[in-house]
Amino acid sequence: TDRKGALQALQRCRPALGRVRSLLCDSGYVGKPFALGVQEILGEHVTVQIAKRSELHAFKVMPQRWVVERSFAWLDKNRRLWKNCERSLNTSLQFVHLAFLALLCRRS
Repeated sequence: TDRKGALQALQRCRPALGRVRSLLCDSGYVGKPFALGVQEILGEHVTVQIAKRSELHAFKVMPQRWVVERSFAWLDKNRRLWKNCERSLNTSLQFVHLAFLALLCRRS
């Protein structure tokens, strides 16, 4: 499941996540077992925040979700990232870093 995969990813990246204090997730990660798993991996000081959609289907801007969705929209503008044609995951990750670096250079 996504929850198990997220916990495995957190476990692998734990050395780089020492300064994390809050983890923002969507409603697919609701529940005490996931929050306890995150605290077991990253420490008791980490809180899991769920960005919930409104009960009505009316449009409502949610600032926390907007940051993530906006970032994905920026990445979609890079044709090289449309398809996963790289041989290794590390190469794909480096192209994501280059895409964000190019975005920052254009904006400064």
